[in-house]
Amino acid sequence: MIGPDKRKAIFLLHQEGMSAREIARRLQVDRGTVASIIAQGGQMPATVRTTKQPIDPELLQRLYEECDGWIQRVHEKLAEEEGIQVKYSTLTRRLRRLGISKSEDTRCDQVPDEPGAEMQHDTTVYRIKLGDQTERLVATILYLRYSKRRYLKFYRSFDRFKMKCFIHEALRHWGYAPRLCIIDNTNLARLYGTGPDAVIVPEMAAFAKQYGFQFVCHARGHCDRKAGEERSFWTTETNFLPGRKFESFEDLNQKALKWSTVRMEHRPQGKAKLIPAQAFEHERSYLAKLPPHLPAPYQIHERGTDQYGYVAFEGNYYWVPGTKRHDVTVLQYSDRLKIYLARECLAEYPLPADGVKNQKFSPPGLPAPHQPNNRKHPTEEEEKRLHTLAPEVSTYLDFALKIKGLQRHAFLRRLLALSQKMTTELFIKSVRRASQYRITSLETIERIAWLYFKEAAGELPLAEVDEDFRQREAYREGALTDQPDLSLYQDPPEEQHE
Repeated sequence: MIGPDKRKAIFLLHQEGMSAREIARRLQVDRGTVASIIAQGGQMPATVRTTKQPIDPELLQRLYEECDGWIQRVHEKLAEEEGIQVKYSTLTRRLRRLGISKSEDTRCDQVPDEPGAEMQHDTTVYRIKLGDQTERLVATILYLRYSKRRYLKFYRSFDRFKMKCFIHEALRHWGYAPRLCIIDNTNLARLYGTGPDAVIVPEMAAFAKQYGFQFVCHARGHCDRKAGEERSFWTTETNFLPGRKFESFEDLNQKALKWSTVRMEHRPQGKAKLIPAQAFEHERSYLAKLPPHLPAPYQIHERGTDQYGYVAFEGNYYWVPGTKRHDVTVLQYSDRLKIYLARECLAEYPLPADGVKNQKFSPPGLPAPHQPNNRKHPTEEEEKRLHTLAPEVSTYLDFALKIKGLQRHAFLRRLLALSQKMTTELFIKSVRRASQYRITSLETIERIAWLYFKEAAGELPLAEVDEDFRQREAYREGALTDQPDLSLYQDPPEEQHE
């Protein structure tokens, strides 16, 4: 094929008066080809691809609408219902030329990297190994578009309050905020609508206003609008998570913070080899500087003080100074709690490490609050006594006490009471069968014991009575007392009935 430059040279030589024979000899081109190029004015001919198998455009339009734009299904219906065999690539090209399918012809809008213009926020879910256990965690990243700074943190769950705490923490770390925060159509910040028409939740709009930015949702299906955020998650998957071991949830977040704010800050990014720390120094003047004492987000909880002076919060107990059992207000921050009574802060506690439950905390520097000396676990003694009966009972307890939703203390008390209603052999035999069939209903265990008893004895044995009871001193003393007056238990007078 003769290229456009060579075609232009042939035409220019012809205009200068050189013969076709001489042009063909010098440029090593056939004379017929030279004549054709001269006739075409040195331009590339417009080739029109002829359709070998004609397909009715109206048919393609109808099938395209029936299949909701899924071309693969249009291809199947042409073959199955219309008997038209056509290659998939040919079909997609024909749909584009007819203007029916426009998805592949549209171009993406390019948003320039303007200093101080925007940041991007999103979340994703990973399964990460903490110690010896793999757990499902939520990763969230805040990304500055121009300087490419990142802030990464992991959560066990993610809600609106944690979203505000995370953004506050990241922006406080940077000290500055851009004008926009691009998010997807998440219900954490969006009230209704999608894309540019989305209405932000008033609570989140007021939160963003404190920091000088506003939330903007990208159009549905256009996650590439926050491509820097998506790329950050890809970098997390391919650079941060592989080859690292995490002993605990706290260890994971410490390494994530160091990786995102130290290592990635000085690592060249993209083809331009941009270093985020240096780019941020230039972008700083375009960002809104945050006030030095900006209040952190918090949630309000109403709690009552128990008889020992504690308030319960998320499985732990926090001591309230004083001697009375007031109803107090607990303010929950991302990393601490504050306890208020009548607008006065009584105590402040840091939140315990992940997984710490059923622990009691008191203010540092104060003596430990009073606790009863004989306060023990409610059913520790009952469980110990049951374990000592037989190995079969211990095996059954190991199974039953692991069942979720089982009321542990009531179950242990009732099981011990049931063991005292029958012989040890019968109880062990009944529990062994209950363990075999994975039974936790005490009523069922009691019926099992009754069936075993009926098979073995048939009738209940008579109670053993000591015939010498009349010779006991207590019986003789009681025999000399006056007869009891049982008239009170006779039928009452008629007026009492009325």
